[in-house]
Amino acid sequence: MSTAVLIDPQARIAETVKKVTTIATLPEVTNQIIRTVEDPRSTASQLHKIVSHDPALVTRILKVVNSAFYGLPGQIGSIERAIVLLGLNAVKNLAVAASLGQLFRGAKLCDGFTPKDLWTHCIAVGVAARDLARQMKLPMADEAFLAGMIHDMGILVALQVYPEEVRRVCEAAKTGAQGFCDLEREMLGMDHQQLGMALAEQWKFPRSCQLVAGHHHRPGALSEQNRLLVAIVYVADTICCRSKHGFNLTAIGQRLDAAELSDIKLDPAVIERTAANLDELVKTASDMLS
Repeated sequence: MSTAVLIDPQARIAETVKKVTTIATLPEVTNQIIRTVEDPRSTASQLHKIVSHDPALVTRILKVVNSAFYGLPGQIGSIERAIVLLGLNAVKNLAVAASLGQLFRGAKLCDGFTPKDLWTHCIAVGVAARDLARQMKLPMADEAFLAGMIHDMGILVALQVYPEEVRRVCEAAKTGAQGFCDLEREMLGMDHQQLGMALAEQWKFPRSCQLVAGHHHRPGALSEQNRLLVAIVYVADTICCRSKHGFNLTAIGQRLDAAELSDIKLDPAVIERTAANLDELVKTASDMLS
C-alpha cells in the first residue's frame, strides 16, 4: 500500500493544489470575467470593458462565436455584439474555454497519453455535454460545455505534482482490473475528482462546475437538486471514452445505468444521437479552439 494513503486526504489535496505553479491560476483577465459574471449586479458594458483589454482573448472569442459551433447568422465583428447575442454567461464560458488550451501542454507521459490527449478528451466531453443539454431543451447548454471542458482538470494537477505516480496509475488502468479513481486513491491518496474540485474552488468557478469536477464519476452521490449537470457530464464522459476521443482511461467500465438516466429524464435515443454526431462535433470544436 502506498504511504500516500496514510496522510490525511484533505491535507494532501490542499498541499497538492498549493504546489501547482503552471496551472494554479487562469489568466487574470479570465478571472476578472468569472468574478464579473458571477456578480448579479454586473452589466454587459462592464464585461465588454474587461474583455476588450485583452486583444488576443477578443480574437479567440470571436473565432469561436463565428464558427460553425454556434451557427449564428452573419459575421459577428465585436465582443459587444457577441454579448448581446449570446449573453454574459455564454461569453464567460467562451473566455474560459479559450484560455484552457494553453494549459494542456507537456511531453508524452506513457503509451496512449499526453496532455494533448487529455485536451482532446475534455473538448469531446464539453461538446457532448452541450449537445445532450440542447437536445433535452435545458437552459444550461453553455454551462454544460464549460463543465465538460474542466471536468478532468484534476488530472493536470496530479500530473504536475506526481508525474511518476500518474504514469503508474495509467499503466495499471489499461488492464481494466481496477478503476482509474480507485488506482489514484491507492497510489496518490486522492483522486482527480478531489483535486479538480479543489482547483475549481480556487478558480472561483460556479458551484455547479465545482460539483462536476468533484463528482463526475459518481453523480448518484449528490442530492437530486445538484445532480442534473453532473449526470449529463457523466453520460458525456462515458460516450467519449467509449468512442476513444483522446484520453479514455478514466471511464473504463463506466456504465450508463437505465434507472439513473430515467431519474434525470434522459432518453437513450438522445444519447445515441449525440454519439452518432460526436466525430463532427469534436472536429468543429477542435478547429475553433485551436
